[in-house]
Amino acid sequence: MYNPGSMLYRGPMSEETVLVTRKGQVTIPANHRRRFGIREGMRVLVKETREGILIKPITPIEDLAGIDADKMNLHEMRKKLDDIRARDRY
Repeated sequence: MYNPGSMLYRGPMSEETVLVTRKGQVTIPANHRRRFGIREGMRVLVKETREGILIKPITPIEDLAGIDADKMNLHEMRKKLDDIRARDRY
């Protein structure tokens, strides 16, 4: 699982060139997927920055249960989040 607090930069960051397909897809190199815990089916955030494009893993909701895991199941947790999101939309 990606933990932003654990990513202390202790030296030069790796850099690789990847190919963009006709559909605009790129393959994230395996060493980066392992380092940031990116697995098949996960979502990532694609954000425009001053330096270019940032691709940031989004932690799956299942990985966030933590200490409250016994208080509600995944279905209940998703329902509650959907209700909160619906309420907070403008």
